[in-house]
Amino acid sequence: MASHFQPRRRRSPFSPRPIQAPQPLRLPPPPAAVVDAVLRYHDVALDQGGQRTLLRLSDRRLHEPEVEAALGAYADRAGRVAILWNERESEIIRVLEAA
Repeated sequence: MASHFQPRRRRSPFSPRPIQAPQPLRLPPPPAAVVDAVLRYHDVALDQGGQRTLLRLSDRRLHEPEVEAALGAYADRAGRVAILWNERESEIIRVLEAA
């Protein structure tokens, strides 16, 4: 059997290159310690209707010694985290984080 030689195809220097769209930066989800601290130490509770409440930490509460001790290095990140809480089922609906 004879083999068929096929030369390697080269791109023309003038052919357009495929363009990739830049990927959006995504932060990893907040650590469990942050979620636990917001649930435990929240002082801002905003009623959202339908037995849902938005829980978060105020700046004043964030700087209290017991909260800083619980959060450690995550204290700055906890200020951007809010939790949508279902009052009837006593469970988290969604964890939200500001960019």
